[in-house]
This record gives sequence, structure tokens and C-alpha cells, in this order.
Amino acid sequence: MNKMIKKIMILTLGTLILTFGFFFFIMPFNLTIGGISGIAMSLNAFVPQIPTGIFVMIMDTILYIIAFIILGKSFGVLSIYCSFIFASSTTLLEILLPNFKPLTDDILINLIFGIIISAAGMALVINQGASTGGTDIIAMIIRKYFSIDVGKCMLVADFFVVLLGMYTFGTKSGMYAMLGICINSIVIDKAIAGLNTRVNMMITSDKYKEINVYIIDQISRGSTIYKAVGGFSDNEKFVINTIVSRGEYIKIKNYVKSIDPKAFVCISYVSEVLGEGFTYDPVDNPELEILPGGMS
Repeated sequence: MNKMIKKIMILTLGTLILTFGFFFFIMPFNLTIGGISGIAMSLNAFVPQIPTGIFVMIMDTILYIIAFIILGKSFGVLSIYCSFIFASSTTLLEILLPNFKPLTDDILINLIFGIIISAAGMALVINQGASTGGTDIIAMIIRKYFSIDVGKCMLVADFFVVLLGMYTFGTKSGMYAMLGICINSIVIDKAIAGLNTRVNMMITSDKYKEINVYIIDQISRGSTIYKAVGGFSDNEKFVINTIVSRGEYIKIKNYVKSIDPKAFVCISYVSEVLGEGFTYDPVDNPELEILPGGMS
């Protein structure tokens, strides 16, 4: 239950960050950088009496109904929740700030800041296994019948959204929107990679037993111990291998330095880790106790 509450809080935060970047930086310059929000901005230009957020909510609702009919229950409740938060928060800001003017008149600065902020919010949402709806739903429906990669489908869909925006708001806005799509995909990928980064530690020390106990008992991570031979000294050594978060790495590094200043520590950054303690919780099995981070 606590993990679900934490997940919902992260999803809410990520969606609100996305809304902030979209409303305060993207919308004022009519930058239709793909997605349902881009279509909604174009529709709002023709029917200004209806807020952009309402258009987003209507189109997302239609898409989710179609998705449930065609794809079944493969599209989760959390994605619907994020779509609702995005649409409702955007509508609320439009009502509260109907005559909002951009913070700066420089369209490129607004584009860059809007993309960075929005992509950071999207990365938080995607990292929790959800989405904010939109063109990814269309992409999944197309993939089911034509076996086309989702990423390519989304790119094509976003391209047509940009063309619609170019027709509605002019060539200049459309060209900036195309640039925004390219930047957006790069920033989201980098942000997700940063959120998932783990530290792979290789520790060679005469006090490997104490260090191993600290990793297991204090950090609650697992480890794998290898027997090795020094190439120069020909002495037998033991090497501890564990994969931890950045914060846990700092704690282990400081502990190793405090008890064995001569220990040899080598680290590398890992972009993705699959397994117990990372992609699923530790299993409560008294006969086979394997802690996350390595083999017990």
C-alpha cells in the first residue's frame, strides 16, 4: 500500500511538472510539439471558448475507450489517472490565468525550458510504468494491426500534429515545434537513464568480511564474493561485487575508507538493472535468501 501511495505521488508530481512546462512555456507560443496536447492547441485556436485542457480530456477519453475495446485492459488505470491530472490541471491554469503572457519574448528560450521541464515530468511518469495518454495509444493500436514499431508510429503521429500546428499557427511556429520534438525525445531518454542509473562496485580488501556484513546488514543489498589472485604480488585476494544506488554507494565508500584506507575500489555506472530489489521486491523465502544487488 505504501509503495502504491509513493507511486501515485510520483506520478502526480511528474504530471504537474509536465503541465507547468507545457502551460508556462509551450502554450504561449503555440508550439505544437506533437501529442494530443498539440492537437488540442490547434483546436483551441479555432474554438477559443473551449479551454485546451477540455479538448485534451475529450480526446483522451475517446482514445481510452477505443483502446479498451481494441487492446483490452493492457492500458492501465495509472495512465488514465495521469491523463486526467494533466487535462484538469491545464484547464484550471487556463481558468485562473486566462491572459497569461510568456515570461520572455524569446521563443527559443521558451522552447528549450518548456521541453526540459516537460520532459523531466514525462520521465518521472514513464519511469513508473505509466503515460499521459495521447499518441502512444494511437501507436499501440496501429502496431496491433500493422506490426509497426511504437516509436516510429509516435514519430509519424507527432509529425502530422506539427503539420496541423504549422497550418494553424504558421511556418515559424511549426519549424520550432519540429525542433522541439527532436530535443524532447533526447531529453526524455537522458532523464530516464539518469533515474535508473545504478553503481556497480568492485571492492578488493583484506577486510572483505566486515565490508560484506555492512553491505548486507546496513545497506540491505546483496553481494557476490569472488576469489582472485594479484597479478603483481601473486597473493590471494577476495573481491566483493555489489550493485547499489548512488546514495548507497557514498555510504559504502565512506565505510570502506574508514576501516581499510588501502582497499582497492572500482566503480562503473549501470544504466539498467533487472532482478530482485530493482524490478521486483525481495522474496520472503527462509530456505533461499537472496538479497538485492548480488548473489548471497
